[in-house]
Amino acid sequence: MKKHHHLRANQSPTLDEPKLEISSLIDVCFLLLIYFLVTTTIQPREQDLSTYVPGASQTPVLLSPMVIEIMQNGKVVVNPGDAAETYDSDVSQRTLPQLEGRLRMLSGWGASHAPKVLLKVHDEVYQQRYIDVVNCLAGAGIKSIALVD
Repeated sequence: MKKHHHLRANQSPTLDEPKLEISSLIDVCFLLLIYFLVTTTIQPREQDLSTYVPGASQTPVLLSPMVIEIMQNGKVVVNPGDAAETYDSDVSQRTLPQLEGRLRMLSGWGASHAPKVLLKVHDEVYQQRYIDVVNCLAGAGIKSIALVD
């Protein structure tokens, strides 16, 4: 006689299926996400600069422009040459208070007397220092800036 093995309705054959517990992996992923969100430093956006930079095809300016040179070490020199004036040699000072005071004095005579600025930037100057100087110019109401070699 044959033996019949009958399985009950709620029984299933035992299969060796590996199970992967991913709940702890998800916890670790969320912890890493939170860690990176918390430790990321968000730099403030630069202010919107409505400065006008003339193109090469424009006629030269008749008034003598103010020349500002940013040196390799971050010093800001106004009118380089014999009448050179050095301002804000401390690179950590991003607001440039000395230059700002000088520019506000010049632009305080009115918008028609705001100086035209030629900005000379050395190749080794950090980009942030250049942005600080342009922010200072915009804060003093100077809108006519040209870059020179």
